[in-house]
Amino acid sequence: MALNAARRVTRADGRGQSARSFARHTDRFARRQIQPGVLRSPRDGRRPVLDSVFSRHRPTEGCASEVDFVASLSLEFDRLEMPIAPEERPSRAARARASAPSALSTATNSQLALHLPSELPSLEIEPEWKDQQRLWGHSFHPMCSYLASFPASLAHAFIARYTRPGDVVLDPFSGRGTTPLQACAEGRVGAGNDLNPFAHILTGAKVDPPTKADVKIRLATLRLAWVASSGEWNALADRIVADPGSDVLVPAPGSRPISGTPTDRSASGSIPVRPDTSVPAEVTLAFHPRTLAQLLYLRAGLDPDDRTDRFLLATLTGILHGKSASYLSAVMPNTFSMAPRYVRDFVARTGFHSPERDAFDLLEDKLRRLYRQPPPTTRGIALLGDARDAGVRFREALHDRGLPERARLVVSSPPYLRVVKYGYYNWLRLWLLGYDASAIDDLLDDAHHHDAYIVFMREVLSGLRSALADDAVIALVIGDVEMDRGRPAAGGVGLAESVWEMAAAPEGYRLAGIALDDVAAGRKMTKLWGDEAGQATKLDRILILATSEAGRRRAINGASLPIDWDWPPRRPRAL
Repeated sequence: MALNAARRVTRADGRGQSARSFARHTDRFARRQIQPGVLRSPRDGRRPVLDSVFSRHRPTEGCASEVDFVASLSLEFDRLEMPIAPEERPSRAARARASAPSALSTATNSQLALHLPSELPSLEIEPEWKDQQRLWGHSFHPMCSYLASFPASLAHAFIARYTRPGDVVLDPFSGRGTTPLQACAEGRVGAGNDLNPFAHILTGAKVDPPTKADVKIRLATLRLAWVASSGEWNALADRIVADPGSDVLVPAPGSRPISGTPTDRSASGSIPVRPDTSVPAEVTLAFHPRTLAQLLYLRAGLDPDDRTDRFLLATLTGILHGKSASYLSAVMPNTFSMAPRYVRDFVARTGFHSPERDAFDLLEDKLRRLYRQPPPTTRGIALLGDARDAGVRFREALHDRGLPERARLVVSSPPYLRVVKYGYYNWLRLWLLGYDASAIDDLLDDAHHHDAYIVFMREVLSGLRSALADDAVIALVIGDVEMDRGRPAAGGVGLAESVWEMAAAPEGYRLAGIALDDVAAGRKMTKLWGDEAGQATKLDRILILATSEAGRRRAINGASLPIDWDWPPRRPRAL
């Protein structure tokens, strides 16, 4: 019914226009807006080489939106399908004047050449996600904090509008797994990808979790094994604390597996082979000796390839540091890791000694909070890799599971422009997992500038096409960046418009509109770095695209649909 109702589109002059001709002319209109030759196809070998290459990876009621869109097109576009009476035919002189470039088109071309955003249509989605409580959504969401992540309520606003149970929802920059987890919790197949191994562990733990019983049995097994071997680990921790930064070697992550895992090992059964290393002085200063001993024991004994152990590791990263008694170290906030030099200076200046905290007790408390809701009944997919080839890997993973190979929705937040270093601001959690923070930052290559960012985003959008349905909707949360290291950021304002004009449109995507998400400065994570950094991303623009004209109409018509904000969802009760 909705399909039949959408076959004709109302024009600004009130006449009917076929959807086929409307799509053809919309495509022609979109091509006129893009300056030819600004960016070439990724398949074009003549593409300019940039200094920075990215490894990473952000019945039709409401037809008034359609009318508004058509009315916004030029009168010349509207007349393409209208017969011209002889008396209306322009003279030769008039045609000559019309063929000359107008001031508007010249201004538009200059605007694109200077990377200045042009005015794009807005999509009036009511930002109801702002009205929800801070921890709205599934109880797994607050497993661990993660910089520059959007709330689960924002993901729900798009999942509820544009998908049905059983549909596939993708996020090529999954971060801590907000989109894929919320999709799984709502009966969809959530699939996330990230190049950061820390993000991959968080996403995998949430979308493919163990049962509550498995977690309780595993934790009890770890406690019993700790009692039997605690003397050895306590002695090791005492030697390290006696001389912080010394060359005392400790077992590498996963190198001393603790038997008794109730679930099967992964198919590969692989545990990363890492040499025994010393403990950095900043880690030693952050924890009480007894707490440090337990962390070394769990770090060496948990296997990240095992579903239950992976969940425990991800949970452990979430309680590693924070200012309350529910965290293992009180030397820094839970949102991100303070710089190693700050930890050294703070301890030396204040004589700080971290209180003794029992890792097993705090882990048990955190697990109880996470499992206050049942795990999602739909298993998701977590992939580790480059966002630019994520489309192919998504399809392969979905095919292997016998699931639909094309997604109807993408909700993602690409990396901000030169704002967050995910390795540096998670160095202590990465130490627990056995990764080097500087190596992670080199891998992610987040120090990107405007031109390289646009090329990267074009390659990401090009690679995703193979995994998207014909009517797929894509929502990209892209933050404005005003300041860069104390100076105005070049091309940082209106970045969403630039992504559309120079990345999405050349790859054949259709524009549904832009929705604004102005987050209060006090709620931005970057406020922790002071006034200047807090202004770095004052405004998020949600760029809403589609793979076809059908998807564009679906995005526009669904924007005004009411959705249910009750969580957990209310289900019929048995009589």
